[in-house]
Amino acid sequence: MTDNRVNWVDYGKGICIILVVMMHSTINYGHMVHGTGWMHDVVAFAKPFRMPDFFMIAGLFLSRSINGPIRDYIDRKVVHFAYFYVLWLALQTVAFEANLLLNDPAAVGMIFLKQLIFPASSLWFIHQLLFFYVVTRLVRQLPPFAVFLGAALLHAAFYRGAVETGWSVTNRFANWYVFFFAGYAFAPFVFKFAKEVSNHFEVAIAGLLAWAVWNGTIVSFGVSELPGVSLVLGFAGAFAIVTVASLMARFSVGEVIRYAGKNSIVIYLTFFIPMKVAQKVFASTGIIPDIGTASLLVLVIGVASPLVFHWMIKSTPLNFLYTRPAMFRLDQRKTPKPAAGSIAEPNPT
Repeated sequence: MTDNRVNWVDYGKGICIILVVMMHSTINYGHMVHGTGWMHDVVAFAKPFRMPDFFMIAGLFLSRSINGPIRDYIDRKVVHFAYFYVLWLALQTVAFEANLLLNDPAAVGMIFLKQLIFPASSLWFIHQLLFFYVVTRLVRQLPPFAVFLGAALLHAAFYRGAVETGWSVTNRFANWYVFFFAGYAFAPFVFKFAKEVSNHFEVAIAGLLAWAVWNGTIVSFGVSELPGVSLVLGFAGAFAIVTVASLMARFSVGEVIRYAGKNSIVIYLTFFIPMKVAQKVFASTGIIPDIGTASLLVLVIGVASPLVFHWMIKSTPLNFLYTRPAMFRLDQRKTPKPAAGSIAEPNPT
């Protein structure tokens, strides 16, 4: 793999994690101040492809490990994500239920235990990835197009309202698995596409402009979540992000976004706490009257704070927050690998 091929994936992950933090920053702040701002329009524009792109990129390098020893696979794809989910769910629960913890610790314990099965916090993506990795291992011998077609039909059924299992994990599986599986099964095509668009700048820019107008128009008409339409918009937006990431890698611009992508799981695990603090400060003081601008600043804080915190503690005992200790590995002889950058398969070097 060339450096450009690796770099564009980091750029893509960086764009994805920023879009995710942007959504939480904007929507939650709007609820707190009972209003909307210009950032809400940006969030609405990105909604059709925000999670599809995230899941598609998460599956890109899965072929490197899916046929490996089952013990190694469980360690890297199940225990790995379970460790960070449980750890950070405990931290979030204590942080956000501090008052209740003093008065009724048993109730806080029940909140924590419930979210082990019914993930409701911002960490649900990590919880969901664990199931995606397990299912993909189980179906890896089936014809890829058959699995893809089945996943696409599940996605369409979800938007027809035909999938309501009462469990958020299976509902989200129906909604998002098609994009994760496509990233895994059709990775060679995705990488070839990325290479082609990076070599045809004018065509890529023209395509992005046409896509932006098309995506924005469908969103403005309120039909972006119709069965079939949501699938097309999801993949079109995902490949638009691949295009942007490839062009950024070609011209080596936006190094901050690439760095965020390399440390995407650090941001994902941590952003909710500084984001909530910033939202409460801005909402209570009214220091920034414009809702859109305040939401943008919350986004910046939500992305930057985890990166700064990780830089500060990565060489201290607190590094267990982002590096799984050997005692939580199935093979304790192996060197613990950091969580940073592993929200998708690590890029090969």
